[in-house]
Amino acid sequence: MMSPLGLHYGAGCRHVDWPRAQSPRSMIGCGGRERKNLARSWRLHAVQALRMEAVAGSRAHGGSAGGGKKKKMTKKLQRYWEGPPPPDTPAGAPSKAKRRHNEKTRPRAGAEGSLQARKVLHGSEAAGQISGKRDPFPGAAPLPQHKVKKFQRGQKSQLAEVSSQRLRDHLALLEQKVELAVQQAARMELLLPEEPGFLEGDPGEDTCTIAQADIAEAADIASATKHFELTLNQFGPYRMDYTRPGRHLLLGGRRGHVAALDWQTKSLLCEINVMETVTDVTWLHTENMFAVAQRRWLYVYDNQGVELNCLKRFNGVLRMEFLPYHFLLATASETGFLQYLDISVGKEVATICTRGGRLGVMGQNPANAIIHLGHSNGTVTLWSPNIKEPLVRMLCHRGGVRAVAVDSSGMYMATSGLDRKLHIYDLRAYQPVQSLVLPVGAGHLSFSQRGLLAATCGEVVQVYRDVPMQPPHKPYLSHTLPWTAHGLRFCPFEDVLGVGHGSGFTSLLVPGAGQANFDALENNPFRSRKQRQEWEVKALLEKIPSELITLDPGQLGQVDAITMEQKHHERVERLGFDPQAKPAFQPRRKLKGRSSAGSLLQRKRKVANEEQRTKIRKSLEQQQAAEQERKAAPRAQSSALDRFRK
Repeated sequence: MMSPLGLHYGAGCRHVDWPRAQSPRSMIGCGGRERKNLARSWRLHAVQALRMEAVAGSRAHGGSAGGGKKKKMTKKLQRYWEGPPPPDTPAGAPSKAKRRHNEKTRPRAGAEGSLQARKVLHGSEAAGQISGKRDPFPGAAPLPQHKVKKFQRGQKSQLAEVSSQRLRDHLALLEQKVELAVQQAARMELLLPEEPGFLEGDPGEDTCTIAQADIAEAADIASATKHFELTLNQFGPYRMDYTRPGRHLLLGGRRGHVAALDWQTKSLLCEINVMETVTDVTWLHTENMFAVAQRRWLYVYDNQGVELNCLKRFNGVLRMEFLPYHFLLATASETGFLQYLDISVGKEVATICTRGGRLGVMGQNPANAIIHLGHSNGTVTLWSPNIKEPLVRMLCHRGGVRAVAVDSSGMYMATSGLDRKLHIYDLRAYQPVQSLVLPVGAGHLSFSQRGLLAATCGEVVQVYRDVPMQPPHKPYLSHTLPWTAHGLRFCPFEDVLGVGHGSGFTSLLVPGAGQANFDALENNPFRSRKQRQEWEVKALLEKIPSELITLDPGQLGQVDAITMEQKHHERVERLGFDPQAKPAFQPRRKLKGRSSAGSLLQRKRKVANEEQRTKIRKSLEQQQAAEQERKAAPRAQSSALDRFRK
């Protein structure tokens, strides 16, 4: 039942003894103001009574629950690293782990106390003791050194040579980020889906005798479809090129036939005939543009075969190489000129007269973007767009150079000449490491991503394995073409070798040639149109200027001390004084008779003596370091004449 004031009464409500002056019946006959006051006090007493009843009911339910069915307690499993169980503690005392946790997380009074508490908490987190239990394998999992070295790029910065403390801290932070990225890449290598492998023959069987048909038959269907041959007898011989992701193929016939296609799905992008002699073809930064070196000038087309530009300043081009990180197209002409074109702005960067005659042999170093040119006198020259003279000139053969190739690491260069020799050079010391005599001089050379070397000797294509490490006694694979080879290139991220010849194009299967896994942010063969557009914008923003192309890219982060000293000396001679010289010490004038001549002279001598002590201390430290190095060095065999040495 409901009272006139809106309160519910039921059988379960407790009886409340109301004061006579405040009972509901006492409201009869009262005025309006008194009635309101009595109703307010009546509500307060009703709310208080309901609260008391709720508290009593909760206690009654709690007491009755204890006599009901008890919950079954499960025993906690004991791990082998947890040790014996801790002794029982009194009910009132907190557990050891909880007490330790409270002590670590509770900061002390003051700034030092809070800082100390944070340090203790951070140390406990690093030790893995937040839960009160010790990690059986503390710290990060160890990494093998060869895996870490695989992902390292360049050398660490010399922080001791940096004078500015702010710059030193910034470089140290960058080094930490680079080291963390290298370690994460080495750890994530375990999750890569593919593993590389090579062709292994039966006991007593040479892999060079295995035919392409046998490899295609033993491989899966997807890999077997990558071995095919295009018969194009009318417009050959053909030059060819792959895109950086390795998805698209470009063919250029000597008699004007140009075709671009997706070689994996065999879908044709465009096919044109320029009605002119084609000497070389190459893809630009994406599969939407490619350059064709025709008889007179250099032309740029899109993937639909539409002419975008005609560059008449680039005439008589024989060979082309595209530098992807600099957006530069390097061309070598029959008149002996090496030219660079920036395709992002359409500007000619440099034109260099090599004075080496007809330039029909060209290659690039993918590690530092240096162009290698082979000449008819047996020399190989290395060029940069910033210098008009060759950076290095090497005498490699007694006859003319026919082909040049550099591996992906930039450390080894392979050359072949008319003397029928194949040389492998170490570009760090510019010395030959391996040499091989071929029955016929190799006309074309190409390195794969994993270090395999392919060479064409007339109609025969030979692939060598681990050439820089050991002298090759026999090839890894061999294949005979129907016509003389005219172009040779390994497909990136695929075990495929493309060969252009007089009767068309042949795609060969070479197990172990390409990288098994690719970086989707760098070269993604399966990228969509939107991903390609975003990658193109980022690549343009991160374009490396052509002025930074040097023989040793590690010198870009160093200071040329010799040049700085030379400039400083020239400035001193021009001004007549040294603007960076430290001024002589002048004591500050003091009051109350403390700036007498004697005190000023005494302060000057004190500063001079301090500077002299610093110089002597540095010289002693250098002498001690030299003495320690001399003692640590291995001693040579002593002689009887050593007693006469000073």
